[in-house]
Amino acid sequence: MTAADTGVPAMATHPAPRTDTDGAAAATARRRTRALRRRLAAQLLFELVLPLGSYYGLRAAGVGQWLSMVVGGVLLLPWIGYGIVRQRRVEAMAVFTLSLVVVGTLLTLITGSPRVIMIRDSWLTAAIGIWVLGTLLTRRPFIMTASRGIVIAKVGEAGLVEWEARWDTEPTFRHHLRLVTAVWGAVFLLDAVLRVVLAYTIPVDSFPLTSTLLWLAMLGGLLTWHNWYLTRHGMKL
Repeated sequence: MTAADTGVPAMATHPAPRTDTDGAAAATARRRTRALRRRLAAQLLFELVLPLGSYYGLRAAGVGQWLSMVVGGVLLLPWIGYGIVRQRRVEAMAVFTLSLVVVGTLLTLITGSPRVIMIRDSWLTAAIGIWVLGTLLTRRPFIMTASRGIVIAKVGEAGLVEWEARWDTEPTFRHHLRLVTAVWGAVFLLDAVLRVVLAYTIPVDSFPLTSTLLWLAMLGGLLTWHNWYLTRHGMKL
């Protein structure tokens, strides 16, 4: 029996029109996503690129180690102050980077041994490695939190919610993220150990180039493995 036979008008099969509420929610989500992306970019710039880049840039220009370290530390202070005053919180990564600058400066003042100073970067990679491995004991491992910005950039905040929900419902998802986190932490620790070995076994003048090439090789290998593993197990967005 058809709708014409019963006298009942046929129901429309077209999707419901988009409401103003839906449009406002989508616009709000887009604004939040853009704000988070800007926040992540600012953190990367002010907490890592600017202080560390200024140090190595000044060293390349012939400025002494002590002054280069001091400048890198000073550049961090406005960002830390901004976080305390505007955001009402202390930026953990900024304070961590500042502490490394302070330790490096003290090492420069206390010891004149170039080999002791050369292993300063090992403190950074070792500390990062220990911290990454330590997150395995928390509810969210390092890769889970570090990937949030990438997930948002690819699938937006709604996609991020779905991606994070998999942690609570998929044991395999948790296993893969924990394994990737463990490998990242292990590679950072290995880099720290190899830098110390190089600092005390090769000529001082050969260390900067050798250690840089070592880090690039290890980082490149780590990223290649990371992408391969996620793709192989269907986790790449």
